[in-house]
Amino acid sequence: MDLGLHGLSFIVTGGSKGLGRATAEALVADGANVLLSSRNQSSVDDAVAALAAGAARPDQVRGLAADNADPATPDRLVSAALDSWRGLDGVLISVGGPPGTDALGASDEQWSAAFESVFMGAVRMARAVAPHLNASSAIGLVLSSSVKSPLSGIEISNGLRPGLAMWAKQLADELGPRGVRVFSLMPGRILTDRITSLMPDAESRDRAAQSIPLRRIGEPAEFGRVAAFLLSPAASYVTGVAVPVDGGALRTL
Repeated sequence: MDLGLHGLSFIVTGGSKGLGRATAEALVADGANVLLSSRNQSSVDDAVAALAAGAARPDQVRGLAADNADPATPDRLVSAALDSWRGLDGVLISVGGPPGTDALGASDEQWSAAFESVFMGAVRMARAVAPHLNASSAIGLVLSSSVKSPLSGIEISNGLRPGLAMWAKQLADELGPRGVRVFSLMPGRILTDRITSLMPDAESRDRAAQSIPLRRIGEPAEFGRVAAFLLSPAASYVTGVAVPVDGGALRTL
């Protein structure tokens, strides 16, 4: 299937590693231009070099060190994308997960930092990108299966992701008349650095896999292909949804 991504331009935050990186790889492989961001300059440089090495065109991949918690980041990223290419066709907003705690264990400072990065970072990014999008463009948010069901040990994430998913649903209603689509992605257990840090040994990962109908933890590329499809014109009638990419782990519809 031709996803219609060739020559289109996207911003991918959190794009140097994990789910953002996997999405950037899938977009570039199908001919899209990608501006990726991450807080660490060396991580950005390494990701850009790796993606550019496999790109069809030398100008397909750009990178910028930027923190989603910084209110100046969205305008910096939008300006960089518009300076690099003819326009902007979408954004995938991804950010590293907050620290793991129990429900009463997180400090005010941890809650505030996570809110700025996970919640307000996404709101500001979408707000900055939306005026530059036209029909068939898309805004995607990487959330978590905790939107539908809480996950033990990541209570800050459990508190923030459902509210962001509902905000994204309202944004889809508001941008729909312009032809701009908005969707959320709900990854489950995907073998990223985040999962490795939460489940550092093979035994714990094997136990987690037994609760997944496919009996395995997902690969980042499996998430990236879904995200690239939903960002693409091939998914032109998909909006206002939260899509699980979890091997069937969620027990809700």
